[in-house]
Formats: sequence, C-alpha cells, structure tokens
Amino acid sequence: MRTIQMIATAAVLAVTASTPAVDAEQAAVRAAAPIRIVALGDSLTSGHRLPRAEAYPALLEAALKEEGVSAVVVNRGVSGDTTSGGVRRLPAALDDRPDVLVVALGVNDGLRGVPVAQVRRNLETIIETAQARGVTVLLCAMEALPVYGWQYTVDFHNMYTALADRYKVPLVPFLLMGVLGDPDLMSPDGLHPNAAGARAMASNILSYLRPLVTPAATTR
Repeated sequence: MRTIQMIATAAVLAVTASTPAVDAEQAAVRAAAPIRIVALGDSLTSGHRLPRAEAYPALLEAALKEEGVSAVVVNRGVSGDTTSGGVRRLPAALDDRPDVLVVALGVNDGLRGVPVAQVRRNLETIIETAQARGVTVLLCAMEALPVYGWQYTVDFHNMYTALADRYKVPLVPFLLMGVLGDPDLMSPDGLHPNAAGARAMASNILSYLRPLVTPAATTR
C-alpha cells in the first residue's frame, strides 16, 4: 500500500513540475498562431469579376503581413448577398474561428428597399452572435441611394452609427469612400470597384482594422 502511495505522489509531483513548461509551450503556440480575420460581405467583398487575390480581403492580409502582423483573412463574400443572407451564413463564418469579423453588408438591402428596421435587426443578430463568441467586430457602413425617398436614405445612414454606438464596435464610415463615382476606381458597370478601387477599399478598412489586430499580434 505504501508503495502505491509513493508512486501516486511521484506522479502528481511530476505533473505539477511539468506544468510551467507545458504552459510555456502552449503560450508559444498561441503567440505563433496568425490572427484570423473573416470578411463577411457581398460582391464588394468577394471581388466582382476580380481575381481572388485582388479582392480587398487578400489585400488586407498582404498589407498586414507587410507591417509585420501575421494574419489570415478569409473571404466570405457572396455576390448579391443581403444582411439576411449574412445571418444565414454567419455560423459557417464563425466556424472559421475568427479573432475579428469584418461585417460589410447592407448595400444590396438598400438597393432593394428592405425596411431599415429589418436590416438593423439582421446586423444586430450578426454582431450579438459574434460578440457572444468572443469575436471582435468591425462594422463597415454602406449608403442607400435616395430612390426610396430621402427619409429612407437618412435612416439607413444613421443605422450604422447607432449600431456602432450601441455595441461599442469600430465603424468604417463608408466602405466605398473615395471610390464610388470615380471612373478610375470603378468597373464599367458603375456599381463595382475595379482592382484599383479594391485597393482603395482595403485602405479604407485597414486604418480601422490595424488597432484591432496589432495589440493581439504582440500579446497572444
């Protein structure tokens, strides 16, 4: 009996003694792991008629790596998608285990005149679900053309600011800032950015994304 007790005690001591080393090894693995970012969006994210490498998610990944941030940016853009589609696709996006979720949805809702209250509920669902999983959200605002009346356009615009304030998430004021209306940055259809426009969108996002990933890259 005494022999068994001595063996058990030795085993416990061995496990206890090895714990700091195991913890250090696990910490090193976490520190080496790249920051995972998922971009959930529509054709602006997928890169309409652009090679995947020229869409803004790939450009963000390259830009972060140039700055010394090890990052993987997953492109979860689907052409024509709406905020409702984003809600449906959110579980798959979260299965990618992102540290940061870039939410770039709403422009197709605006083009279709989807009620602002419905768009807001969808975005709330996306943000709340992501935050409940411990995922940092970066929200990208869209604008609605005044084809459904000025009040709709104003309410649509204000919705993004209200969501950012409510959920304490950073907000890219307008994803297409400096892009929309510039023939040098837009494709011939006048609706989608060309390769140069995608680079401009990446730049618009990067200044808001950088603070979310740089501290994590040095402390994980």
